[in-house]
Amino acid sequence: MTSRRLRTGVMISGRGSNLQALIDACTDPHFPAEIVLVISNKADAQGLARAQAAGIATQVISHRDYDSREAFDAAMTAAFKATEVELICMAGFLRLVTSGFVEHWRDRLINIHPALLPDFKGLDTHARALAAGARTHGCTVHFVRHEMDTGPIIGQEAVPIFPGDTPDTLAARVLEAEHKLFPRCLRLIAEGRVRVEGERVEILDRPPSGASGN
Repeated sequence: MTSRRLRTGVMISGRGSNLQALIDACTDPHFPAEIVLVISNKADAQGLARAQAAGIATQVISHRDYDSREAFDAAMTAAFKATEVELICMAGFLRLVTSGFVEHWRDRLINIHPALLPDFKGLDTHARALAAGARTHGCTVHFVRHEMDTGPIIGQEAVPIFPGDTPDTLAARVLEAEHKLFPRCLRLIAEGRVRVEGERVEILDRPPSGASGN
């Protein structure tokens, strides 16, 4: 594997538990990606402290400081480009981004969603899965498209639903799965093993000949 690591940015709004899972993975010097910038739209996001403790650059870009979504997204893009970010992970970023942002970072912007897409898009996924009588639930990492919770699926992790589960107990089980799935999908991308064909992802057994590993 090449020693060059994929320069990765992360977008957060809250506690940053998925960010921590990515940070932990990247502490392995053989992991093919490194986090070079964490951006939060909220100054009090706990994830900022996680990044700072790991020696990762952070930046607060508040959506409240901009008079349009386009201006806010442009500020984030400028910050990521200034840090030479090649791939962005949305890890609990609680703002909808514009189509212009999505297209600028097309196939370089991934998100983790707490459900097995295409089921249960949107919010309150755990309560809705229980209300629907689902037997399994889980999480999905996918490339972002402008329509919410759509885009080529990179990976999924399923968890069982047990009798007596509540939204909270189910959420905790799904979160454990997220912490495994997100780094695994980042590794696949950084190794050059993810190829987007139309709106589907093909996972290669090995990087294409001549690929740099990212």
